[in-house]
Amino acid sequence: MPRSRRVETRQCLAPAGSRPGYVQCVSDPTTRDLILREARQCFANQGYEGTSLNDIAAGVGIRRPSLLHYFPSKEAIYQQVLLDALQDWDQQIREARLAPLDGWELVDNILEVSFEFFRANPELVSIVRREALTEKGHLGFDLGAALRPFFLRAVAFFEREMDAGRFRRHDPENLVVTGYGALLSYFSDHWMLTGLLNRDPLAPDALEARFEHLRAFVRSALEPDRVADEAVARRADSSPPRD
Repeated sequence: MPRSRRVETRQCLAPAGSRPGYVQCVSDPTTRDLILREARQCFANQGYEGTSLNDIAAGVGIRRPSLLHYFPSKEAIYQQVLLDALQDWDQQIREARLAPLDGWELVDNILEVSFEFFRANPELVSIVRREALTEKGHLGFDLGAALRPFFLRAVAFFEREMDAGRFRRHDPENLVVTGYGALLSYFSDHWMLTGLLNRDPLAPDALEARFEHLRAFVRSALEPDRVADEAVARRADSSPPRD
């Protein structure tokens, strides 16, 4: 199973309502940090409309006026939660791309980082799923537009690798969308999968099996079809010369 790539010393806290054994690590959380952490849980479990400032304040153990000292409104908290998530995601992907890797090794590295990010942030998965099902998003926050730079960067990478012959030819946009769905849906649909599989899909052994399957599936889809390429070459060699 993917290993955590974070190395700094952190204090690990169990978010309210989290599943047994789950912890979230933060570096010496301030009141502002605790507000955002509690808000993530509330927005994930209750949705934006179902969450009030009183809910968030009560979860932190402060009063509403104290919360408003840090954030002027629920809208501001929600926007900060999403922005922090995108910044964290961007940082982790950039760090993964700094490794001296290319081709499949780079894809494997980013796949591992992505899987670990979703595993470690189940509440963000729920928020993203809710946003994805909303036409314009809350507060006019366009999640698709916010993610588009990541999407375009991935598409350009796959196009280069395909042109270089290192990856099998696919439509690069559909390839990225397929990868996004394979990653996100496993974590966002875990309650449905529990009934479908009759076991906990987020148990350590299940996560390890899922990641290894995903890794093998993606690799088999990307690796060039050498057999087909050799068959084409043989046909070309055996064809009579043209006048």
